[in-house]
Amino acid sequence: MSKRAQARREIDIDALKAIVERTRGVLDAEECEVLVGAVDTLALLTRELESKRVSVDRLRRLVFGAKTEKTAAVLGDGKPAAPGGAGDDDAPAPQGGEPPVQPPGPRKGHGRNGASDYFGATRIPIPHPVLKRGDKCPHCAKGRFYPLDEPATLVRITGMAPLHADLFECGRLRCNACGAVETAPVPAGIGTKKYDESAVAMIAELKYGTGFPFNRIEKLQRQLGVPLPASTQWELVHEGALALLPAFRELHRQAAQAPLIHDDDTTMRVLELTDALRAEEAADKDTDGDRTGAFTTALVARDGERHMAVFVTGPQHAGENLEDLLERRASTLAPPIQMCDALASNTAGEFKTILAGCLAHSRRKYVDVVESFPAECRTVLEILRDVYANDADTRAMSPEERLCFHRERSAPLMEKLEAWMRDAFEHKLVEPNSGLGEAIGYMQKHWQRLTLFLRVPGAPLDNNLAERTLKRVLLHRKNALFYKTLNGALVGDIYMSLIQTAELNDVPAFDYLVAMLRHPAQVKSAPADWMPWTWRATLERMHPSAGPAG
Repeated sequence: MSKRAQARREIDIDALKAIVERTRGVLDAEECEVLVGAVDTLALLTRELESKRVSVDRLRRLVFGAKTEKTAAVLGDGKPAAPGGAGDDDAPAPQGGEPPVQPPGPRKGHGRNGASDYFGATRIPIPHPVLKRGDKCPHCAKGRFYPLDEPATLVRITGMAPLHADLFECGRLRCNACGAVETAPVPAGIGTKKYDESAVAMIAELKYGTGFPFNRIEKLQRQLGVPLPASTQWELVHEGALALLPAFRELHRQAAQAPLIHDDDTTMRVLELTDALRAEEAADKDTDGDRTGAFTTALVARDGERHMAVFVTGPQHAGENLEDLLERRASTLAPPIQMCDALASNTAGEFKTILAGCLAHSRRKYVDVVESFPAECRTVLEILRDVYANDADTRAMSPEERLCFHRERSAPLMEKLEAWMRDAFEHKLVEPNSGLGEAIGYMQKHWQRLTLFLRVPGAPLDNNLAERTLKRVLLHRKNALFYKTLNGALVGDIYMSLIQTAELNDVPAFDYLVAMLRHPAQVKSAPADWMPWTWRATLERMHPSAGPAG
């Protein structure tokens, strides 16, 4: 048979079933059953192929990463449509038929940093070897020189080991008569400890901040001539974690008072989390004793401009860890807003919150089926694009101003989306069991949570903040694979929480850790003075002349 290209034809399964029903008067019962079975098989195969394609696309994104989920890229548009409905391609061409000249845009990805970005560099002032303030200008012989506020800069970057070692060779003298030995004293300010607090902070940054396992650090340091065994690294970070524990607990306490808390979790392997330990934990929390997994929960609290990230690793789910956190909440405070996705594990536990749903999760279900339902998904994605554009305009607003803005601009869009979904099912425009039907059903089921930002001041649109925070855990899991014990997991939680919180508040995490490790007694006595938003002022009070580096 010759192969001929056939045009793709969309077939409504319900219409096909109606045709089958009309044939019952022509065909006998057996033939009708065969035809009905064929139609049902076609419907099943259609749903399976659709779901398989969605699953393969999702797997491809997990393995290779999604380039972007922006609306224009998902829908295949070169650029988003203009407000009037026409894109830039519809602009009139100049006379003569030549295309309009597009101005060159800035080149992306050049990777250059200005001198101000090197805040950790050593500043070396270099005066002019001949000229100084007030000297006559040799070019015009009229004016005189004065110094400029901005010097010319030259950045020189050199390589070195992450942990540097100084080996002090103290000279020794021996008396040839009595045999007495005199040794040169160590210079003042050096101390006698082998490992400085900055070494502990650097190991913690490498391990828990950037995902370097201890054995890789050991190999790198050995190759660079400054050996540092993995066992020694663990001893150092474990001892440092004990000094940081009061600050970690204070971070828990302050996070519990926040008006908004994001929560999410991911799996984490703990080798020595035995069945007995799980059973003991389940008995304490009155939870399922058959639970076999371990998880790391990210709780990200927001209080105005402050962000607080708390990681908790163990057999409990995100909701149960949130319950533990809220036990520290002041009884006089109103329930916080809880932002999470719709998984039951995120709300497991006995606590009271104002539940907000993640609009990004709901949107992603339409992104997954956009190839099968391009027109329908375009309607949803373009509405949500405009809602997110409105939210971007509210970044400098107070929660009350933001709520009024969304009620004016975003409420009509969400009402339009709700009406479209309702009509799609009422007029049978969408098969409920299809991928699009499941996306609509999910959004309708969680509609009140997804639209909380239209009713409650400060409610966010999505849980992206918690998901971005969990990337630190995923990086650690990808490289280190597991924790050996729950004690090791606690050490990781302490460092990751303090590092992530520092970064969320634009604080250099390394300097922050060094400061706390050098003042363990003060951290223990007043941990509230050593939060990322208070530690600089605390150091300035303790060392007025030294500043934050003290």
